[in-house]
Amino acid sequence: MIFHQSLRRELSFTTGGVFLVLVTIMITTLVIRILGFAANGAVNPEDALVLIALATLGYMAVLLTVSLFVAVLIVLVRWYKDSEMIVWFASGLSVANLIRPILQFAAPLIIIIALLALFVWPWANRESTLISQRFQQRSDVSMVAAGQFRESAKAGRVFFIEALDVDKSEVKNIFAAETKNGRLSIAVASTGFIQNVGNGDKSIVLNHGRRYEGTPTQSDFRILEFSEYTTNIYNKEVLDPPPRDREKMISELINDQNPSVVNANRAELLWRIGLPLMALGLVLIAIPLAYVNPRLGSYTAMFYAVLIYLIYSNLLNLTQNFVAQGKVNALVGVWPIHVLAFCIAYLLIRNRINPSLKWWRRQLPAFLTSK
Repeated sequence: MIFHQSLRRELSFTTGGVFLVLVTIMITTLVIRILGFAANGAVNPEDALVLIALATLGYMAVLLTVSLFVAVLIVLVRWYKDSEMIVWFASGLSVANLIRPILQFAAPLIIIIALLALFVWPWANRESTLISQRFQQRSDVSMVAAGQFRESAKAGRVFFIEALDVDKSEVKNIFAAETKNGRLSIAVASTGFIQNVGNGDKSIVLNHGRRYEGTPTQSDFRILEFSEYTTNIYNKEVLDPPPRDREKMISELINDQNPSVVNANRAELLWRIGLPLMALGLVLIAIPLAYVNPRLGSYTAMFYAVLIYLIYSNLLNLTQNFVAQGKVNALVGVWPIHVLAFCIAYLLIRNRINPSLKWWRRQLPAFLTSK
């Protein structure tokens, strides 16, 4: 009981600490990337915090997988380094006795990883896509704001209105610039108003102003004075884009039998199912991997851990790509990587129980004679 409580307590604290560090790094990276998109006009700056939160939720399953793997490794490495494992071994325990309490601690987290991968991941991706698409499909009328230069969605026109009376639909000191067929057209007026067009669009009517038209760097500019000038504000129909495979729920991935997307759906399903299995495999591998050889130092296990995670993750992504391209059947691709990981974990644990490799020496002659 003392052994289980001590192990569970250290695993809880370490997993929480590692998870907070990874989330902080993830949020910092997302802030830089999404603010860059907002500066380029790809997303609305007002939606930046929402997009950061959705992206963080989407990658939560991966972060929990890495946190669990690293936490188990850190705790056991410290126990070996501080000779606590020697005390437990002297009390009659072995490496095999670590498996059950560690799996009891990891089981709820693995279930959470499965739920995040199966349900939260597609929902977060879908919401992020909808927010980005609706901003890119925004109508020009949504850009009219007092005291601000606003560029249209297609970067073809720029509006500036110094004052806007929403109740009377009146505007003051209007500037409208538009580029069409290489010619620049600028209209300025002191007053104007917004009116509805019959097809549901809106337009800005400028009163008593001037219009400058011509080609930049050329001398063919014309200056026209007008008593009334109308510029249309196009109102687009906002269409929700069709969901991609990473945005589909489990029922959609299973029920969508369209030949053009069926392989991509199966590949996405394989990745989501494989993530909790990868978490389980990494936890089992971390148990024997944490052994510290005083001659090699305590950081050798971390080096192997990073290498193992990269190989495992890349193999899972590679299998997903092969299934999406139709090179590998989904039923065939779903199990080899995880079975290999479980076999490696079993062999490493067996070797740690028998570090002198006497088990291999007993089994190898028997295997050869049986052949």
